[in-house]
Amino acid sequence: MPDDDQNRPIIVQSDKSVLIEVDNPAYERARDILARFAELEKSPEYIHTYRITNLSLWNAAAAGLTAEMVIDGLQRYSKYPPPSNIIVDIHEYMGRYGRVKLVKRAAGLCLISDDIPTLEELRHRRELKPYILARLDPHTLLVDTARRGHVKQALVKIGYPAEDLAGYMPGAPLEIHLLPVAHSGQPFSLRHYQQEAVDIFYANGSAAGGSGVIVLPCGAGKTMVGMGAIETLQTNTLILAPSTVAVRQWIDELLDKTSLTADIIGEYTGEIKQIRPITVSTYQILTYRKRKRRRKGVVEIEGPEFPHFELFNKGDWGLIIYDEVHLLPAPVFRVTAELQARRRLGLTATLVREDGREEDVFSLIGPKKYDVPWKELEKQGWIATADCCEIRVEMDEERRLEYAMTTQPQRKYRYAAENPRKLPIVDELLVKHRHDRVLIIGMYLDQLRVVADRYHYPLITGKTPVRERRKLFGKFRSGEITTLILSKVGNFAIDLPDANVAIQISGTFGSRQEEAQRLGRILRPKEDGSLAHFYTIVSRDTVDQLYAANRQLFLTEQGYRYTILYEEETRDFQPDRNTHLAETDALPRSDGIIAPNNGNGRHDN
Repeated sequence: MPDDDQNRPIIVQSDKSVLIEVDNPAYERARDILARFAELEKSPEYIHTYRITNLSLWNAAAAGLTAEMVIDGLQRYSKYPPPSNIIVDIHEYMGRYGRVKLVKRAAGLCLISDDIPTLEELRHRRELKPYILARLDPHTLLVDTARRGHVKQALVKIGYPAEDLAGYMPGAPLEIHLLPVAHSGQPFSLRHYQQEAVDIFYANGSAAGGSGVIVLPCGAGKTMVGMGAIETLQTNTLILAPSTVAVRQWIDELLDKTSLTADIIGEYTGEIKQIRPITVSTYQILTYRKRKRRRKGVVEIEGPEFPHFELFNKGDWGLIIYDEVHLLPAPVFRVTAELQARRRLGLTATLVREDGREEDVFSLIGPKKYDVPWKELEKQGWIATADCCEIRVEMDEERRLEYAMTTQPQRKYRYAAENPRKLPIVDELLVKHRHDRVLIIGMYLDQLRVVADRYHYPLITGKTPVRERRKLFGKFRSGEITTLILSKVGNFAIDLPDANVAIQISGTFGSRQEEAQRLGRILRPKEDGSLAHFYTIVSRDTVDQLYAANRQLFLTEQGYRYTILYEEETRDFQPDRNTHLAETDALPRSDGIIAPNNGNGRHDN
């Protein structure tokens, strides 16, 4: 516990916002506690703002936290007593999780509660009424079995998230074992946190397990958690991934590290349509729509709107894995609402969704069941230590004037993001990292083509054939190529373990999930223990800089600090080379974590 009020970095406000002082000695301990039940909203230099929401409290409750644990964390690090309304709300909303439960009875699917007034209130809510078939007794409502997901969505919207204890179909049996030595010759076993995630998801086979989201950093082995879940359940499994490249990486990992043979694993993509006991598909193929035809002024669609949705029912799946669940397209939520009798495992590095549909992930895939702070895995050596740096560059006077005169927001951002003065900074960074494995990542294809012409490095975009992508990734892994230029296809599901430098020259507006994914590309631990380096180059005092600040929110919450450099400081800047900094280059903190000092003209953000 902090010794005095000066070492308490938190101020809790009555509007459920929480302020935290970054320079306080207890900041990192308080941040790690706060991140378990609150969401980071703003992260300027000295004071970060979190917000306690209903959903953040429900996720905390589903992950095993109690209201007393949350309140104790706030009180331990708060300068002033938390407002009484906050204490009441934490008890109230965390107490709502599981106050109503979905169970299977002889009559069918039932919504039950010991709290009769609450159940009576819910019975009369218009959001839930369409799914209620009968009132069996004061504690029990019979609901439509086929609308299990819709019932859960309605309850979340009302504010009483149900604990789903109705159980799951076992699926067709499948014998599968993880190999102690992979076919590649490497020893293999699940890391302790991966096994812990599997065990919490499975919950000894009880109805309390079987649905939920596992949150782990990129590079921490989410695929291994998925394979562990399949081995535990021993059942046919449908795996959904964000791209064809990701599909083939899943297949490669399954063939390398499990007892499965190629004839057991199917690929269901735009190129191949195989349905086998283990089938791996993409979100894109599932959301493919048939072309509309116009007849006599009426738009018609021949056959089902989403013809590949039938994949969900073609196999007797005992488990559906949603890889990168934060990217789950809206149409898939629709069909997932009708698949609640199958076990569902979501894998992601961040629960942040840019479309605001976190509640649908919670109700349809499941609540957050397990997460580990990124910095915790970094300290244990499971992911690389990352040094994050934002470099701010000016715009030439003529371009600055044109930027100022542009009123359309997207065009204004693009003008700032494609600032040509970013390229000399890329020149300098490539020289400083000439012996490293570098990824140059951006959003705008015209900008990336300019970079490719300037350096003659391979450029991979969404139009690059999958075979060519895999070939280039293979050359990068072997060291034949040391630098790749990537469009948004580089945001996820790319296994490049030797990449240790990422240079981001433009991003998708203020996407926090994208920032997490891009940093994740370089977080595989390095054999020599060296640092990973993540650079973001932005146009100073523009929307480019503002969007960058928003993108950094999630990583700031995970404990990363962005060092700020201005373009004139870049020449003298020297990247840190070792994970363990020399004593003269580091300042010990009260909790033993080593923080770099502000040498080389850098400014901590």
